Amino acid sequence: MSETPIDLDKHRGMAAQKATDIRRVVADVEVNAKLLRDKQGVVEIQLLAVPAETMPEAVAKARYVLNLYSASLAASDTHHRDLVAVVLADLTRLAGEG
Repeated sequence: MSETPIDLDKHRGMAAQKATDIRRVVADVEVNAKLLRDKQGVVEIQLLAVPAETMPEAVAKARYVLNLYSASLAASDTHHRDLVAVVLADLTRLAGEG
């Protein structure tokens, strides 16, 4: 028995190797998406549980919610995307961050 692992990818055709690579990438993306959803859930629980004590904290919460909303908009909904962008710019200006 050999101690050296056998690279099975060398014994398959290029199409099979590409299909395997795609499956691996998709699996990695799915794992990362689940981790991101889990972290998002923790953040949202904290946002709900703790009221903002300062204007910058309130601005951060508003940004978070507006970015969630913006991400759900259709690409063709430029009116609402522009509205979100203007409100985010206003928040930045009023918070003294810009």
